[in-house]
Amino acid sequence: MRDAARLSFIAAFAALVIHGARAQDRLEDWPPLTNPFPSTGGGGIMIHDYDPVVAGGRCTTKFRAVEPNGTTYHNLIEFEAVESQGGVLCTN
Repeated sequence: MRDAARLSFIAAFAALVIHGARAQDRLEDWPPLTNPFPSTGGGGIMIHDYDPVVAGGRCTTKFRAVEPNGTTYHNLIEFEAVESQGGVLCTN
């Protein structure tokens, strides 16, 4: 059960990163994500291989969340693809 809760947290992280970023007005000012990038949830977790594919009004990506001790969680997440400021925002 503890692992399931951790996986849910990690998957939710990605949603919060993208959804929370929407509060900024100028999307073109956002720096590109590097690979890997730190989880906003803290704990030294790094997000690897996050590369959304936009198709059929959805953004989908597989990614890995890696703890400092090397424990790796494989995830799949899907968002709505919303046209915004000349690009696509993966949200909700």
